Amino acid sequence: MGVKRSLQTGGSLLNLLTSVLTVLSTATNYWIRHPGGHSGLWQECAHGVCSNIPCQNTLAMTSACMVLAATFSIISLGMGMRIWYQEGESLRSQNTIVLLFLSGLLLMIALAGYTAKNAWKKEVFFSWSYFFGWLALPFSFLAGNQNREKGGDYPSRGLPAPETSQSPVLPEKPT
Repeated sequence: MGVKRSLQTGGSLLNLLTSVLTVLSTATNYWIRHPGGHSGLWQECAHGVCSNIPCQNTLAMTSACMVLAATFSIISLGMGMRIWYQEGESLRSQNTIVLLFLSGLLLMIALAGYTAKNAWKKEVFFSWSYFFGWLALPFSFLAGNQNREKGGDYPSRGLPAPETSQSPVLPEKPT
């Protein structure tokens, strides 16, 4: 296994981890804990009874960004697997990188907005769903970086293409 294949494998594994953490973070209702219950992006549970959260601007923005981040992460995972199995590079590799960085950016916007909304509340503690989102953020950027490093197109990096010609054959001296 060469360096290029190792970077592809590492990028794909990081992308898989990003996708799993983002989907778990988005789907579960343990973003914050408070006395008597917990809440997430979709529901608030108090004393064992869960109810839908009424629409709030910050929460709607957070939810939308998290859903888009999860979607982009899963799409880039599919594209990365296709590249990995078909040994393709070119435009698909660049699209995968863009989707991973966009997913990371959306995660950062969503989590920063949610943090700003809830950080100052008394007796409210962030819980594991929230931390899964923050944990997915560096993995998204690292997966994009690994995928960037695997590119085989030398001109796209500004490097000259390697020469494939063999060294010149010198004529033999007549004897």
